[in-house]
Amino acid sequence: MSTESTHTPFPAISELQGTQLAFDDPTTRHSKISPPKQDQAEPGLEVDAEPTPDIGLDSYRGLGRLQGRKALVTGGDSGIGAATAVAFAREGADVAIAYLPAEGKDAERVIAAIEAAGRTAVALPGDLMDQQYREGLADSAAEKLGGLDILVNNAGKQIINDSLEELTDEQVEEAFQINIKSMYTLTRAALKHMGPGSTIVNSTSIQAYQPNPMLLDYAATKAAINNFTKGLAQQLAPRGIRVNAVAPGPVWTIIQPTQGQPKEKLPEFGHDTPLGRPGQPVEMAPAFVFLASPESSYVSGETLNANGGTPTP
Repeated sequence: MSTESTHTPFPAISELQGTQLAFDDPTTRHSKISPPKQDQAEPGLEVDAEPTPDIGLDSYRGLGRLQGRKALVTGGDSGIGAATAVAFAREGADVAIAYLPAEGKDAERVIAAIEAAGRTAVALPGDLMDQQYREGLADSAAEKLGGLDILVNNAGKQIINDSLEELTDEQVEEAFQINIKSMYTLTRAALKHMGPGSTIVNSTSIQAYQPNPMLLDYAATKAAINNFTKGLAQQLAPRGIRVNAVAPGPVWTIIQPTQGQPKEKLPEFGHDTPLGRPGQPVEMAPAFVFLASPESSYVSGETLNANGGTPTP
């Protein structure tokens, strides 16, 4: 039986001596986009956004960091969730994605990318406002994937309001249910399938630290996610299960043109970061890969900020 590797070996250091290495300038690695004013009804379709966010279909290269793992990613049809799902597959994981049925067109390209990477892809459309759906989601993923050892709680709802008077109790309830309360349900269910070495990664936001006054409900849920992450990490550490979070700054996703930002401010979205531009979803994916992989084995209860250089407490 041959043990010959099918991977191209890394060059020896001696082979690199005298070679001019290329370095990416983070200010220009992705374009400083100025999205035109646009509007889509929530939840919208990312494939119809202008410009189309980069979820890594042509740019993410995997290195086998998650070989053989089984992952569930909520909000996996678009934006950061989609980029994470694509990256996980190219790192060797089988991936189930949860998303709203109306987002099927976006989900199709993610499912295709997972399968093109030679991994199992599972589509689990549904609404996290539906109790039966969210209670059965982890079990469905584990059944179809043949196990579950990575959970990415990423699904989120963000709607801008000019004032508290315009922010209804219904919107507050939906934001808290989708953004944070569902994490309790999904994580509780996922833990039935998880053992030592499993990982949970939650999506929070720079809004947890620097709340936009027009995002009172959304920002509050993100602060709660930070707290949930740190507390749960301590609870699950003795079981060998790590819990962490990623806090993105301004990232160009379908959330922004679907009532997530004032339309007149879209052309300047993300321009006020120290790096001078908004992030792309593919730039968030490596943070999720790191926190899900054994490379971060001594990291738990951490919130990794990926926000273009904006200082946070």
